[in-house]
Amino acid sequence: MLKFIPVASRLPLCRQPLVRCALLPKYQRNPWPSLNLRRTFSTPTPDPNSLKPTENIYTIPNILTVSRIIACPVLGYAILDSNYAFATGLLVYAGLTDLADGYLARRFNMASVLGTILDPAADKALMTTLTVTLTMQELIPLPLAVIILGRDVLLSLSAFYIRYATLPHPKTFARYWDFSLPSAEVRPTTISKVNTALQLLLMGTTTVSPLLPFDLGLSLQGLQWLVATTTVWSGASYLFTKDAVRVITQPPRKPS
Repeated sequence: MLKFIPVASRLPLCRQPLVRCALLPKYQRNPWPSLNLRRTFSTPTPDPNSLKPTENIYTIPNILTVSRIIACPVLGYAILDSNYAFATGLLVYAGLTDLADGYLARRFNMASVLGTILDPAADKALMTTLTVTLTMQELIPLPLAVIILGRDVLLSLSAFYIRYATLPHPKTFARYWDFSLPSAEVRPTTISKVNTALQLLLMGTTTVSPLLPFDLGLSLQGLQWLVATTTVWSGASYLFTKDAVRVITQPPRKPS
């Protein structure tokens, strides 16, 4: 008498459907492939917030830049107190940290979009502090101070508008001030870099001049006229240069 032996039982143990399906994830277990059972699992929907670009803002270059901003009130007080030696020391610190944060950002790949905003903001805070306090001490002429400060105010207002215009929806107050969600990057123009260097040279020379045993009157006047020219030129360059502001595009949303 012939004895019927199922085909599955004649296969090796690892080849049998019931054993093979036990080795698979639960949602893939189908011991009878010929039945073509429909899978009941679904792909999880990605979180929309995870698709938004974020970056690490707590880097050494950003910390150094923030320290320059914090030092500005101390520098202003030192100038108003006629303590020009201490003020000169703070200027040296500001210059060294400015060089250090740029080097670290490039050398160790610590650059960030927030850094492109903080760095010029620190320069402007330093420049504003020096301009106001040195003008109050009658070391800088008032018309030059108006030109320098007027340009910075106009650029600051335009930066606030660019941030709002490029911020993706929803445009909430919390998202507006969340700098880990970059929306636009400010790229300084060539003339702006030259102007910043000349302004710092003028402010530094003016701060040191009371400590020098000789007079720099004529040289300072020529430098003041040069700074006035480059300040107006650099302000116009941000309006007419296409690459001065780069909008950061959002990644396309993945289908759910």
